[in-house]
Amino acid sequence: MEVATAFPGNTGIRPQSITPMAEVLRMNGYSTSAWGKYHETPPWEVSQSGPFDRWPTRSGFDEFYGFIGGETNQWDPMIVHGTTPMRKPEEQEDYHFTTDMTTQAIAWMRAQQSLTPQKPFFMYFATGATHAPHHAPKEWIEKYKGKFDMGWDVLREQTLARQIELGVVPKGTKLAPKPEDRSDGFRGRQNSSADGSQRSQAAADRRGEHGLQFRCTRGSRSPQNTIL
Repeated sequence: MEVATAFPGNTGIRPQSITPMAEVLRMNGYSTSAWGKYHETPPWEVSQSGPFDRWPTRSGFDEFYGFIGGETNQWDPMIVHGTTPMRKPEEQEDYHFTTDMTTQAIAWMRAQQSLTPQKPFFMYFATGATHAPHHAPKEWIEKYKGKFDMGWDVLREQTLARQIELGVVPKGTKLAPKPEDRSDGFRGRQNSSADGSQRSQAAADRRGEHGLQFRCTRGSRSPQNTIL
C-alpha cells in the first residue's frame, strides 16, 4: 500500500469491479467480522473524511475491531471500531492489543451464535504479533533468553534441518549461499541487540498463536463456520 505506483496492478487501490470474499460470504448468508490488522485500505483514505469504500465495513465485514495499516503500537494502539477511532481502556495497566482483540472477537462470536445459531460466520483474525514492532510482554520474551546465542548462521542450518525432518522441504535441500562480502553482524557471532530483536519477534509470534488457540478452543457448532 505504502509503495503503490501508477502502474496497473500496483496502485494500492482495489477496483470497484472486484468483490471481496467477505462480501460474497455476507451476501450468501454469513455473519462476517474482521479483527486486528487490516492492511487493505490505502493510507490516503485512512481518515474520518474517508472515502470508506475500502474500509473493512464496506468490504464485506459486518463488524471490525482492529487497526488500519501494517503496524501499530500493541501497548497503545490506534484502534478503529467500524469506522470510529478509539483509545485503549485507560484503567487497564497490563493492556496488550492481542488480548483485547481476542476478547472482543470471542464476545462477538458468542453473541452471533447465541442469537443466530443457524447462521454460519466468517471471522478474519489477524494479530499484529508477527509484524513490526514485535511488541510482546517481558515474560514472553524471557522465555527465549539464550535460544539464539548460537548465531544466525547456525540458526538457519538448524531451521532447515527441522524443515527437512518435518517434510516441509524435500531431502537434499541446500541453503542459499551467503555473499562473502556481506557484513551484517551475524557471521560467527550473535550481538546482544540482534538477540533481543529475535527474542522479541519469537515471543510476539507465540503470543499471537496463543491468542488464536485461546479463541479457537471456543469453537463453533456449525461445520460451515470459518476462522481465518
